[in-house]
Amino acid sequence: MPPVSPPVVSLVVEPGRYRCIGFFKGAVPRLLLTSLVTLFLVSVLFPLSFASCLAQDLQRRVRLLVNSSSVSPHRGLLASLSVVGVVFGTLLFCASLTPSLIPRTYVVQGVESGFALATGYGFGVGVHWLWQCLELPVLAARWICFGKRITLACLGCIVLVTLWRATVWENSIRSLMEMEPVRGVYSPYVVMISIPLAFVLLMMARAFRSVYGLVDRRLRRILSRRYSYLMGTFLVILAVLTLTTNLVIKPTLRIADRAFLEIDGLVDEGIERPVSALASGSVDSLIDWDVLSRRGKDFVVSGPERGQIAEFIGREAKPPLRVYVGLGCRATAQQRAELALQELIRVGGFERSVLVVANPTGTGWLQPEAVDTIEYLHAGDTAIVTIQYSYLPSWLTLLVDPEGSRDSARVLFETIYGHWRSLPPESRPRLYLHGLSLGAYGSETCADLFTLFEDPIQGAVWSGPPFPSTSWADITKARNADSPVWLPTFRDGRIVRFTARENALKNTGKPWGPMRFVYIQHASDPMTFFSTELLYQRPQWLSGERGPDISPYMSWYPIVTFLQVGFDLPMATSVPAGYGHNLSAASYIDAWIAVTAPVNWSDEETKRLKLLFAENPEAL
Repeated sequence: MPPVSPPVVSLVVEPGRYRCIGFFKGAVPRLLLTSLVTLFLVSVLFPLSFASCLAQDLQRRVRLLVNSSSVSPHRGLLASLSVVGVVFGTLLFCASLTPSLIPRTYVVQGVESGFALATGYGFGVGVHWLWQCLELPVLAARWICFGKRITLACLGCIVLVTLWRATVWENSIRSLMEMEPVRGVYSPYVVMISIPLAFVLLMMARAFRSVYGLVDRRLRRILSRRYSYLMGTFLVILAVLTLTTNLVIKPTLRIADRAFLEIDGLVDEGIERPVSALASGSVDSLIDWDVLSRRGKDFVVSGPERGQIAEFIGREAKPPLRVYVGLGCRATAQQRAELALQELIRVGGFERSVLVVANPTGTGWLQPEAVDTIEYLHAGDTAIVTIQYSYLPSWLTLLVDPEGSRDSARVLFETIYGHWRSLPPESRPRLYLHGLSLGAYGSETCADLFTLFEDPIQGAVWSGPPFPSTSWADITKARNADSPVWLPTFRDGRIVRFTARENALKNTGKPWGPMRFVYIQHASDPMTFFSTELLYQRPQWLSGERGPDISPYMSWYPIVTFLQVGFDLPMATSVPAGYGHNLSAASYIDAWIAVTAPVNWSDEETKRLKLLFAENPEAL
């Protein structure tokens, strides 16, 4: 049976009909009536008439465009552009070509510049509209025509110069990060992508304005002009949000969810069930290998073996212990944490000298450079425990379930910490925390101050803290005045220290206290330094002393820098180790040495270990 089309309903109400009713003369009753009419429109009539009105308006506009194009080409689309909008859009387009935190391909740069061009055009149109609404003075017609020509000529020169300099600007950040430079065809490709994209965005904005005009004209038949403006804006925004959510956002998230779920269930080639009884997922394990996630399987079977560690350090070593509970192992975070505790007790994790409660990234991944290094430093006398809370990338998890990381980290820590506290202090392991990216976001708040003061842990290593991290933000804000925001020092450095690509943990000159917390961050990491304040305020990391991995050509521009750093977020790990959101093994080695103070470890062994991971990032 073919689908039945919904009836077309036209909302026609006699103008001024309600004004003859005495009860509706006051402002409050009118507002009540407006609310009732709005509810009726949203729930019944508006969804039915919306498509019909839009089709009628589009048909009228197409007819007018065809007729106007046949008369004069100058009265078409180009002639309808706002000169003020073109000026602002061009300026933002040129500013978007300046370097950002992360090197960009011409595709990413083209998309970003297209958004900048469209955003600048819209801002210029808004400025022009506000100028007219305020009835501010304008130039005479002859001066306006002359000014347009001069302005457009100047803009053309600015565009040519910036397109010529775009390659130089892009290569300035690439050279700092030891990446291949871009070629001379970079700028033409950017233009070929940005202008069509800006045109599409402009058409979408004009369609939005057309819909608003349709709704406003129909509302004026039953409401005054003032109320029609208000209700029209409300209805159109509501409709756009509803359509965007139901037709774009939700389907996209469902597709992403299914895709990443399938990826999470895949097993990399060569990954087989471990035979050691000490491994999670083995025959003797409490964790079922079949429901262990892809990241979990990689984690428990990878890493240095006992023989490799013993050969490197030249003395006896123990087999490192790794406990991983996947998202599908249990239904809730509390159940997964309890299973992790039981597994940790089974393998003897509380009998080791170092115990690390780690919080993974959104996909459930723990960076090998972070976990392998501490196992080398302590001759395998370590146990690392973690549970999975998501299989989506960190940036997507921040949008869908930002508190999932914190809830999971808190439950796991409380479970492990509760058992750890019950053990004799002289025989229990030293307890540490770790988290990367979204894992650091959850791990840094899993233990409250009263818990730490009552029976303190020994410290933590947090790397690449994302910009919503509250504890990191508070410490950075309260940093010493003589330290930059990208590498702050906090008080005397006895509790918290920051480091980057180059080891800065010894810069304070002060001894460590009983608890040691280290943040590893790069000045070029957009995941750490993105902020909505970039829209209107120069960031502190672009004022004064700059980080060594920030281009000297990078400047702050309103709106543009926000777009630049925002587009840098998905590209944050596309750079070599030691830059952006890609942490190096050398930084982890320095951090773990400072926090855990391994015994029988020399500076020469530190150099050898850094060389080992530099030559073979997966530590053989």
